[in-house]
Amino acid sequence: MSRLASTFARLRSEDRAALIAFVTAGDPSPAHTPAILDAIAEAGADVIELGMPFTDPMADGPAIQEANIRALGAGTKTADVLAIAKGFRAKHPDVPLVLMGYANPMLIRGAGWFAQALEDAGIDGVICVDVPAEEDAALGPALRDKGVDLVRLATPTTDAERLPAVLKGASGFLYYVSVAGITGLQQAATGSIEEAVARLRTGTALPIAVGFGVRTPEQAAAIARVADGVVVGSAIVDALASAGGDPEAGRALVSQLSEAVRNARVGVEA
Repeated sequence: MSRLASTFARLRSEDRAALIAFVTAGDPSPAHTPAILDAIAEAGADVIELGMPFTDPMADGPAIQEANIRALGAGTKTADVLAIAKGFRAKHPDVPLVLMGYANPMLIRGAGWFAQALEDAGIDGVICVDVPAEEDAALGPALRDKGVDLVRLATPTTDAERLPAVLKGASGFLYYVSVAGITGLQQAATGSIEEAVARLRTGTALPIAVGFGVRTPEQAAAIARVADGVVVGSAIVDALASAGGDPEAGRALVSQLSEAVRNARVGVEA
């Protein structure tokens, strides 16, 4: 069983959702990221998404766009991202680590090279924003050959006709993008999220995590009552940026988010 599968299974037995925390690798420099990852893991992040800096992050809003610019400006390369991941794995053997990014940096050396590099670094999963399910052959077979989960994205416009294609070859969890837009700027109403999660569950047994626009502990708790995971990115990236990359800013926010997610279902009737 993969780290992602075992983590979600454990949390399901505890009747709570996962807190999935996102940070951009190399922001504000590659030297800062290891301590940031340590801090958010220690603060209660159940899964960590590590963003690969890219020049054209089309799905991301201003906060993560600026984080990409800072990381690239600091000279962050794919080799740095992999080294950061490998160091994290050595210190945190049980915390799932998912790489999130775009096709160009992932495929420029070939899918086989990339998948092998992920296995060597101890990375558990990949979210590739701009390779649709219909182009699975570009990356999917190589990842599956190395036991790396391919996490797919579903959106409010993913209808019943297309959902099977999205799910084919997917593993780890299904990432539900709760708004038809970019990260960080808006959040869907709780009712629409609950309806979407229920609809997606009719098509898959994969855990369903909800992200885009989740900024506060209260918002995270509301989603944690209905979904298997809550993804928070821009708020953490903003907190770190405001503090000049101080890991304690990430620790403080993730601690609040973790507490909210852990307690979201306490006293709530099934």
